[in-house]
This record gives sequence, C-alpha cells and structure tokens, in this order.
Amino acid sequence: MALRVKRTGKSGGDITSLCGDGFNHDKATAVANIRSRTENYFVQEVAPPVNVHVTAQGHLRTDADASSANNLDNLPDC
Repeated sequence: MALRVKRTGKSGGDITSLCGDGFNHDKATAVANIRSRTENYFVQEVAPPVNVHVTAQGHLRTDADASSANNLDNLPDC
C-alpha cells in the first residue's frame, strides 16, 4: 500500500515518525515496513512524488529531486 507522508516527527536532526491521513508510524515501524515492503511511503508536496527509503545507517529520507518541499525535514510536524 502507498501512504502519502504529509507530516514528520523530528528530533536532533533525525526523522522519528511519518504521519499522514489516518496513520502515524514511528521510525522503527516505518523502517520495518519499508524493508519488508509491507508499506511504501511517498511525499508529494511538489510533483512528481518522491519515495521514502531507508539509508544504510537506518535513517529515513526521500529520493533526491529538484524541490526541497519534498524533503522530510521540511514537512510540518506530526
């Protein structure tokens, strides 16, 4: 299932949760969902949408695109 992320939780420069309409997933849940391919998260503040993925260090981030509006750090707080 594809879930649109509209807000994020942040602490010390790290994304701690992903939130959207009807869901609020903490980082551990989101990382597990992405790695198991149970859920697909994306951000679409500016088209086209960008996927959220897990870095090798276990951080959540969006794919690079031409707009900073799609960055997880720039979304409103959960």
